[in-house]
Amino acid sequence: MKNKILIVGGDPNSINSEIIYKSWKKSNSAIRNKIYIITNYKLFKEQLSKLKYPLKILKVENHIDHEKSKKLKIIDIPIEFNNPFKIKKKFLISFISKSLNYAHDAALKSDVKGIINCAIDKSLLKKDNTGVTEYLASKCKIKNHSEVMMISNLKFSVVPITTHINVRQISRKISKKIIINKLKTIDKFFKKTFKIKPRIGVLGLNPHNGEMKKKSEEIKIILPSIKHLKKRKINCSGPHVSDTIFIKDYKNFDVIVGMFHDQVLIPFKTLYKFNAINITLGLKYLRVSPDHGTAVNLIGKNKANADSLIRCIQFIKRFGK
Repeated sequence: MKNKILIVGGDPNSINSEIIYKSWKKSNSAIRNKIYIITNYKLFKEQLSKLKYPLKILKVENHIDHEKSKKLKIIDIPIEFNNPFKIKKKFLISFISKSLNYAHDAALKSDVKGIINCAIDKSLLKKDNTGVTEYLASKCKIKNHSEVMMISNLKFSVVPITTHINVRQISRKISKKIIINKLKTIDKFFKKTFKIKPRIGVLGLNPHNGEMKKKSEEIKIILPSIKHLKKRKINCSGPHVSDTIFIKDYKNFDVIVGMFHDQVLIPFKTLYKFNAINITLGLKYLRVSPDHGTAVNLIGKNKANADSLIRCIQFIKRFGK
């Protein structure tokens, strides 16, 4: 069977098992047959038992076998644990890397439609300020920072130029080269996947665009990048002022590109809440993830919202190779 969907179970100290269960229950049989969960079989089974979720699961060695089973297929990744929701970090680091590496290697094959990863505590990815976007970009040997983290609900999307870094680092982490490469990736993805030439709005970095002073990032970096891209027929404009664009003008664009994470993520989540997924652009395969964290405060309460994971599955089904 082709077009398989691989879901990395992610950080076990989380709501991930709950949203996987809820997503599975809401999926039809055709989708269920395509889904493989990459996690530890015994761990996942104990988590389901703790949550009192009646779900039949099947331990498999890889994503090749047991295609017609009606059970939820678990690709078994080894891990040591005692309490299934309180696993020590030293065991999690290896477990997470092995899970992501399996997904990466499998996604390069022709029988995988795309991969989804559930939430992962970034401290488990070894390098500081590295998320799954950066981890998989490194695995794919992406150069020139051309990979893109895009939060989207198909009607509207936002992209931060810098992702998981401290605010004091932002100014020295943006450059004309990075902005140009990321907008090229956005333009290419929209044309290939959505069959449209995207309208891209680019925000300034500073309040009121630094009043467009000569030494501001807007004048030195952002505006020259936009001029360069326009000459190459990429439909972009800016720098727009970030404190007003999300009142109504954002509706004139398919994508708003900001200079840092919270500049675009806060207004997007205020507008759309759980109606979003995280898509990585520029990889050698399609990768998406739910647009939320591990939510450890909700473990065991049966209150986690699975909508974002459900939308991830639907997106892979519709747009995966």
